[in-house]
Amino acid sequence: MNLLDLGLNNEITTYLRDNQLSNFSIGRVTQEHRERFIVSDGENEYEAEITGNLRFSANSRADFPAVGDWVTMTIYDSDQAIIHKILPRKSVLERQAVGKFGEIQIISTNIDVAFIIQAINNNFSINRLERYLTICYSANIEPVLVISKIDLSTEKEIQDAINDLEKRDKKVKYILLSNMTLKGLDQILGFIQKGKTYCVVGSSGVGKSTLINNLLKENILKTGQLSHSTNKGRHITDHRELFVLKNGGIIIDTPGMKELGMTDNTVGIKTTFQEIFEISFKCKFPDCKHINEIGCAVIEALNNGTIDKDSYDNYQKIQKEQERFQTTLAEKRKKDKAFGKMLKNYHKNNKNKF
Repeated sequence: MNLLDLGLNNEITTYLRDNQLSNFSIGRVTQEHRERFIVSDGENEYEAEITGNLRFSANSRADFPAVGDWVTMTIYDSDQAIIHKILPRKSVLERQAVGKFGEIQIISTNIDVAFIIQAINNNFSINRLERYLTICYSANIEPVLVISKIDLSTEKEIQDAINDLEKRDKKVKYILLSNMTLKGLDQILGFIQKGKTYCVVGSSGVGKSTLINNLLKENILKTGQLSHSTNKGRHITDHRELFVLKNGGIIIDTPGMKELGMTDNTVGIKTTFQEIFEISFKCKFPDCKHINEIGCAVIEALNNGTIDKDSYDNYQKIQKEQERFQTTLAEKRKKDKAFGKMLKNYHKNNKNKF
């Protein structure tokens, strides 16, 4: 295996040349364990940490390396490395950090396509799907829904799920999958192209790790079934990891996510709820919140059945969540700016005292 197998392309090599970084070793982050990273150069893997300068200049945890990142590094010993720089990211799949308002957690980077896994027997939720679509569209990542565990459902249940999906969103591509019978696996493999990077996201217990094991044709990842008592997934995958498939595709496994909070990117909401957004141009007031305003075209469309009520309710919930994130972020930046100014004045007033 070499760097081309990891997805190296002309854009990356041109950036290295133009920024005089060719003297460094280059690699791709394949695993992340808190602040320790595994980086591959195609031939070998290295346990790596970031430089003190990179740590000091980071504004948040989102400025640290993530699985999928291309980095420059210095290799020492036989399996150790220091990461100097993160190369520009093609895409960033992110969510609001759990329990930390105004902070971003990166799921993975440089992704072309995200496989959104939902188990039809207990996990299928179009409201939750719309959240995944929003973060995918925000990052300019193509989403593909994989409806898993179809071997546990009847044909009617499967068709009802498809009908509900097409009623809410006719654009999203979907694949029906059974990890037991392998139905749908060839369709997923046919979707995966050499040199492209894919990630698998979804709740715990929906079959993400089993799917990757089937794609790799090896039992590399631990898998877990749904709890019979709670009907919820058990957390088995506890970190992100990148794999290269035999057909040349690159795929990233991610831990199960119970929460999928929105960040400040508005593009994803506009794309996911395109019908609502387009109708909103007809509202009487440009700052219409589409709740109870006079002349609201969205409310009118909701009342006459043009807009699906569940989708409208989900839109309002996600919109409020994003507004809260933006407000919190603005407040944090204001406090950081004030603290920085205070620190600058302190040093200025005291520089001649010593």
